[in-house]
Amino acid sequence: MTTSRPVRIGVQIQPQHALYPSIRDTVSQLEDLGVDILFNWDHFFPLSGEPEGLHYEAWTMLAAWAEQTSRVEFGTLVNCNSYRNADLQADMARTIDHISGGRFIFGTGSGWFEKDYDAYGYEFGTAGQRLDALAANLPRIEERWTKLNPPPLRDIPILIGGGGEKKTLKIVAQHADIWHSFADVETTKHKLQILAQHGETVGRDVSEIEISTQIDSRTDAEAEEYLKLGATLFTVSTGGPDYSLESTKKWLAWRDRANGK
Repeated sequence: MTTSRPVRIGVQIQPQHALYPSIRDTVSQLEDLGVDILFNWDHFFPLSGEPEGLHYEAWTMLAAWAEQTSRVEFGTLVNCNSYRNADLQADMARTIDHISGGRFIFGTGSGWFEKDYDAYGYEFGTAGQRLDALAANLPRIEERWTKLNPPPLRDIPILIGGGGEKKTLKIVAQHADIWHSFADVETTKHKLQILAQHGETVGRDVSEIEISTQIDSRTDAEAEEYLKLGATLFTVSTGGPDYSLESTKKWLAWRDRANGK
């Protein structure tokens, strides 16, 4: 798979173990550094460290980022489809899209963190049920975007995370503009073959889908292998309380070399 897309760097600011002023400052620093996309995550408790530590809700934070920033795209990596009505998700996304002047990315997935579900009163169910709910909700979200007044400022990009071969990648083939995974190079190569098969089944040219992968612990050589597979969006993460930006700076320099700058 080849692509003419530019290489981009996304940074996930983990909304845990820090008070909001630190998150706000990190957003500003990352936009000033030239990061392409900022992400948070959609959980209600920390995913690492002290399990009852400092933590914030995702979507209200995204609205603040929409107003705070002026250039960078942003979204969740990823939204949990289970936590909000489908049409409400669409309206929230459209509103944040307008606040930002058309820079919002709708990152979404089926959900997995059982503690969130239990503490906030959502039915956890099975992985298959949660994926079926995501498959049912995405058409509703896309339809709602056509009905809202005013409509979104652009065709809001849909990012879908996950690599399940029977259900998730079929949903990706049907709906995604960006597919994100955490898989190693060989697994990614295999998943892309499965994605192409789903594309043939649903009548979608999957070369339209941008390939995204996490490279926090990857080497430059591994990043180059992802590039050969067609990946162009590379994500790193930073967590509180300190929000180190050193890894981000390294990968931004690599991005610029990859783009011939």
